[in-house]
Amino acid sequence: MAGNLFARSVHDLTAAAWFGGSLMGAVGLNGAAAEANDPAERTRLSSRGWMKWAPVQTAAFATHLLADLFIALENKDRIASQEGVARDTIYKTAVTVAGAAVTLYAGVLGKKVDKLADEGAEGATEPRSGSSAKLQSAQKQLKLLQWTIPAFAASVIVLGAKHGEMQRPKNVFKGLR
Repeated sequence: MAGNLFARSVHDLTAAAWFGGSLMGAVGLNGAAAEANDPAERTRLSSRGWMKWAPVQTAAFATHLLADLFIALENKDRIASQEGVARDTIYKTAVTVAGAAVTLYAGVLGKKVDKLADEGAEGATEPRSGSSAKLQSAQKQLKLLQWTIPAFAASVIVLGAKHGEMQRPKNVFKGLR
């Protein structure tokens, strides 16, 4: 039980880091970078900030997945026997993997934007008129993804909370087949 509590805490904290980091980046970092006087600095500053966050994000994802694995192994009997737990585990895993893929793709786009920073921009995710099609495309995609990523992370947190509720004794007994 103590191992499950530790893994559950690590799981929740790493999901919170994903959610909070992505939301702060979209609102705070990208918003502040858009205020730079030099249009080239707008994308450069945002890219540097996201690059500094990337190792923390990567460590959080890796730790989150390890905690997920530990929780699943410790709860394999409950996953197999309690109604709805296997289904919700599959949903949560799919949302986590999709969110990780979207986050990784946003990082790839961010590197493209950084390479094209000399073109300048209105903001981290807002292209400047006259910028290349490559920069405009990457920024437009990032504009959408900066809000999609916290939505994925929030979904993982909500599904994790639902899993926690399903572990309450009254819910376990109700859901046993």
